Amino acid sequence: MLDDRVSAVLARLEAEDARERSEAVAREARSRAVAPTTGRFLFALVSPQTDCEVLEIGGSRGYSTIWLAAGVRYFGGRVLSLEADPAKCEAWRRNVAEAGLEEWAELVEGDAFEALPEIQDVFDVVFIDAEKEDYERLFELARDKVEPGALFVADNVVSHAEDLAAYSAARQADPALESVTVPLDRGLELSVVLAERLQ
Repeated sequence: MLDDRVSAVLARLEAEDARERSEAVAREARSRAVAPTTGRFLFALVSPQTDCEVLEIGGSRGYSTIWLAAGVRYFGGRVLSLEADPAKCEAWRRNVAEAGLEEWAELVEGDAFEALPEIQDVFDVVFIDAEKEDYERLFELARDKVEPGALFVADNVVSHAEDLAAYSAARQADPALESVTVPLDRGLELSVVLAERLQ
């Protein structure tokens, strides 16, 4: 069960996202949050795990971060979120703090392509929700940050199938992974790491 602080922030962010979409706010300026049911799905993925380490690539204003952080706090863990937009980073910090989740979520501000090679952590879950043309490169950079048993989750693979069909196909063809497209909301590609990268 989510506590009142988390629920209140999520509800506010959902209302903000809906308003911005209805007002046709430019894509770059919108929060571009995941759908609420996708947020619940992410929560369900991480909350049963012990000491779950999550890498989120594309934190925006923190909506999905809050779902993930609310999940990992049950049995320990944390979310490391990457976001490049300074205005969204400021909103991320404010929203995560308002939800009372600073202990379980950390923000790395800046370009993900520069930040990822510097990160030495090993992650159990990697959530990719960034610019669609960057998914493949981001996956490759994050692939070395996981071990067998880890899970990659990529958003928008159905809503942006024209851009991301190749991403899904590459994951499903990789013998070191078991990957499936889940048609929830905008579509998620779930890829379980079965083995170290095969040469």
